[in-house]
Amino acid sequence: MRVIAKSTLIKFWESDKSYEDARAPLEAWNQEAKKAAWTNPADVKTQYRNASILKSGRVIFNIAGNKYRLVVHINFDTQIIYIRFVGTHKQYDRIDPETI
Repeated sequence: MRVIAKSTLIKFWESDKSYEDARAPLEAWNQEAKKAAWTNPADVKTQYRNASILKSGRVIFNIAGNKYRLVVHINFDTQIIYIRFVGTHKQYDRIDPETI
C-alpha cells in the first residue's frame, strides 16, 4: 500500500514533546501499512483486530495503547492510504471521523 502522507505523522510527533512516545508506534504502523496488500476492510481487521471500520471508508487505528488515534481513508482499488487525522484521544473526541 502507498501511504499519503507520512509527513503528517512526523509533524504530529514533532509538534509537542509529550507526543514523542507516538513516534515508534506510528513508524511501525507506517511500515506495516506499506507492506500490506489489503483488498477489503476484512483484511485490515485481520491484521488490526482493534481497528474500527466506518461506513465512509475510513479506518480508525488505536496507537500506543489507545493513547492516540489515527484516522485514514483507504482506497482498496488503488492501494492508497490517505492519512486524515492523527492526534490524542482527547483531540479525536472533538472531530467527526466520518468527514475529516
